[in-house]
Amino acid sequence: MPNLKISLVIPAHNEEKYIGACLQSAQKHAGDFCEIIVINNASTDKTAEVAKNFPGVRVVDEPQKGLTKARQRGLMEAGGDIVAYIDADCRLPSRWFETVFKEFNSNPNLVALSGPYRYYDLPHFQKFIAELGWWAAPPIYRAVGYMILGGNFAAKKNALQKMGGFDAAIDFYGEDTDIARRLSPFGKILFRMDFFVHSSGRRLQAEGLLKTFLVYGVNFLWEIFYGKPFTKHYQDVR
Repeated sequence: MPNLKISLVIPAHNEEKYIGACLQSAQKHAGDFCEIIVINNASTDKTAEVAKNFPGVRVVDEPQKGLTKARQRGLMEAGGDIVAYIDADCRLPSRWFETVFKEFNSNPNLVALSGPYRYYDLPHFQKFIAELGWWAAPPIYRAVGYMILGGNFAAKKNALQKMGGFDAAIDFYGEDTDIARRLSPFGKILFRMDFFVHSSGRRLQAEGLLKTFLVYGVNFLWEIFYGKPFTKHYQDVR
């Protein structure tokens, strides 16, 4: 697929403090992405206004609040062969786009590529522990056969459509494992530790490392074994 087109979609609910830095990092690849779309997801702050200040960025309003609803709207709006998703508090490293392009061009069976976070605003010790925890991901990925981090993944648009799109009944926790589980019948899902994005650690700071890892871990397992998340409610951390 030498003419592979990649759309970048960024769901954003009340992210006026973070969306600017996110888009600055994305615009360094502006000539590579066929489009950059911000899904303004029921924001009540200046998220949309900040995003509209970036030339070439398309802002789409999704009035129904919910991460999966924003992801689905992005899928409907995207014109690329590959739809890539990052969170609004993330920043793209220099080789991120190159990795997406190379992996999908070299592996026709690949339907999704994902990787971990590296945290830019945690204190040194918390950052060390949080990033150390990600090294549990490769053994789990090899055992289960699939793993996706919702704030850092790219997938073939036609595969996302074949799986039926994103499950709008899931509010937050477990949504990324749901994506991986439902995508896996259509091809290979690759989780690479060197395919990372820089992310805020604000949820880890607000809820604590242990609690956050535990909640995500339980919902990962619940999705695998029961096909649905365990946790129904979540806290907006802004």
